[in-house]
Amino acid sequence: MSHFKSDVEAVDALAQSYRDLSQEIAKVIVGQEKVVQAVIISLFSNGHSLLVGVPGLAKTLLVSTIAEVLDLEFKRIQFTPDLMPSDITGSEILDEERHFRFVRGPVFANIVLADEINRTPPKTQAALLEAMQERAVTVGGTRHALPVPFFVLATQNPIEQEGTYPLPEAQLDRFMFNIPLDYPAYEEEVLVVKNTTSAREVSLRHVLNAAQIQEFQQVIRKIPVADNVLEYCVALASKTRPNTPRAAKVANDYLSWGAGPRASQYLALGAKCHAAIRGKYSPDIEDVQAIASLVLRHRIVRNFKAEAEGVSEENIVEALL
Repeated sequence: MSHFKSDVEAVDALAQSYRDLSQEIAKVIVGQEKVVQAVIISLFSNGHSLLVGVPGLAKTLLVSTIAEVLDLEFKRIQFTPDLMPSDITGSEILDEERHFRFVRGPVFANIVLADEINRTPPKTQAALLEAMQERAVTVGGTRHALPVPFFVLATQNPIEQEGTYPLPEAQLDRFMFNIPLDYPAYEEEVLVVKNTTSAREVSLRHVLNAAQIQEFQQVIRKIPVADNVLEYCVALASKTRPNTPRAAKVANDYLSWGAGPRASQYLALGAKCHAAIRGKYSPDIEDVQAIASLVLRHRIVRNFKAEAEGVSEENIVEALL
């Protein structure tokens, strides 16, 4: 039950919490404001995210810092080619009294960092993705619910392609956002090196707890969206579908596959949250455009012509906007 007197008060509290969160996270994470914002938006929207970036960009540090500031239980799973589904979900063991007992795997946490998810075979990827979708794990016919809130941040290394198992499009679709991480700016990197090679210790305060996060997830759901903004979300997703009546020319030229209805849903949800963290009580088209690339970049499939001409997913999304 919400303890906010009104929806307006709830959105104000959400915007203030977001500012507090960003401030705390910035004590440890230098720069990367856009990435931090995207992760928090997907968390408040109750979606999962995929972080894509080269090694050493502090992906793990970012996620553990967010977990710390949110006072949530955090587990990290390092994906390897020999990881089995039961290594993630847990397994049944025979105890001293000869009874089967379920031992929980690392997926039983509020925030799960799935590190290098493209390094593990499809069977193990599927176990994690099923847990993400069902928010529960079934072992030996018994269903075990995962803790609430439950949030998966998977990282993917875009460089090494040998010996990796790229996630299929249908499974990529389960991630609300695909968040690109770039190299830090020169000044930021100087600061990172300075901070990480000295004896500096940072103590982080807990800004929110699990119950408050669930409350804010409800607040986001209740935010009203004007019809023209909803229609813009659906129109934007429709434009990506080649050879359909509403397809954009750039989609017909460069895409072999477009975004499904989940894209429209996540565009609307993400826009609501993007508006709320800025203290706006309803999203407008700018809010949709601000998160469009995060929602669409892993839901469109480029064709041979796009690859040959070096047209990236980002170029295509920009052309659509």
